[in-house]
Amino acid sequence: MRAMIALALVMLTGCASPEAQPFVPADLPAEEASPGTSRQTAPAPRTETVRVASGVKVLVEWPAAPNADTTAMIEVFRDFYAGSLKAVVSGGKDTAYLDTLEGEAGKGSLSWVQEFLDERRSVRGTARLYAPNVSSVVGRGAQLDVCVDQSGLRLVDAATGRKAPRQSKWMREPFFQAAGMRRGDDGIWRIKVFRHAVLPSERAKGCLR
Repeated sequence: MRAMIALALVMLTGCASPEAQPFVPADLPAEEASPGTSRQTAPAPRTETVRVASGVKVLVEWPAAPNADTTAMIEVFRDFYAGSLKAVVSGGKDTAYLDTLEGEAGKGSLSWVQEFLDERRSVRGTARLYAPNVSSVVGRGAQLDVCVDQSGLRLVDAATGRKAPRQSKWMREPFFQAAGMRRGDDGIWRIKVFRHAVLPSERAKGCLR
């Protein structure tokens, strides 16, 4: 379905550069304890459940002990993704997800939601966001990589709730999604652009489990 394709086809530009230094995650394994000292238990990853609407939710698999910026970026992507689904199931009435976007990303997401409305489609089920990683940081810009699994979602008729006869290929296999972000003068991260990779791309293969 064209509606599910539109979200992922917004291309990433200008946020990361070849000279970007690799991001150092905050959840590296703890150093070996020295003799005579007690070993501390490393923080464990957790899964957050975001309830979008009745019958619709998003599961977010968090890394262990992310730092403040990583946490903020994951929260922005989570709020955007769950919020865009909420815009769809509300018939376009809920637009809070736009607060997480600017520029090209905002225009593309508006078009994605509008196409659902035009085709009188909605969604039901569960989506999963996992393996989030900040792959580059350049000044106020950064790129967050996320794996998206929509196989637990299904397209439905917005009026009847019945399963649509044609389901999107984006709901069959997980794909790789990158979000180019910028931290504004107010200190808040917002998504400027997106890019994606689907199987058999090597990046998308990294989302297989």
